Amino acid sequence: MASISTEMVTLNVADGTSMNAYVAVPEGTAKAPGMLVFQEIFGLNANIRDIAERFARLGYVAIAPELFHRTAPGFVGPYSDLQSCIPHMQAMTPDGNIADARASFDWLQKHPRVAPNATASIGFCMGGRASFLANSALPLSAAISFYGTAIAPGFLSRASQQNAPVLFFWGGLDARITREQTRAVVDAMTEAKKTFVNVEFSDADHGFFCDARANYKETAAKQAWELLVKFLATFVRA
Repeated sequence: MASISTEMVTLNVADGTSMNAYVAVPEGTAKAPGMLVFQEIFGLNANIRDIAERFARLGYVAIAPELFHRTAPGFVGPYSDLQSCIPHMQAMTPDGNIADARASFDWLQKHPRVAPNATASIGFCMGGRASFLANSALPLSAAISFYGTAIAPGFLSRASQQNAPVLFFWGGLDARITREQTRAVVDAMTEAKKTFVNVEFSDADHGFFCDARANYKETAAKQAWELLVKFLATFVRA
């Protein structure tokens, strides 16, 4: 297993706020691609940090920004208490998400290990939406969205602004995101003539990628990881 180093950094955001972010970097000196990792509603928790580390072991310089920094710096909510997390998600704005993504992207571009024109994004649940938004505003090489909530109907206009190919993952058993919503995303991307891959696991529920959640679906999570690694290898090169 590749050796990595990790640290917390503090970023200045364009709106005058400061934001902590978890960084994982592969050891070595060679140039590497960058990865933006956007959290679920439960905060910058152990699962999201672990995902950043997984990407570092793949050879990416990964950064996971704390998206609730405006309302609850350091907040981590338990998976058993969704309600305690909702007010922080509701306080977020599209402009704020993009500002956070840009601050994280700029940090990567200034990192001596990060190759130019080789940064991607990934996000889960509300982070899946954040990944979609980031790809509409930043010169990314690829974007991945796991069960991105509220892309439809609120952000379908952003489909025409997607700068890089997108890989969407959905759970067929997900009651939080309707089939009409996922179809609307696909239709918007198709109409905009954007490059994308759409994957639905029929027997998976919302949150299926997270092995700390009751909805974890091992077969779907493993297949999704294999697919996204190949997707990134196609579009992101250091």
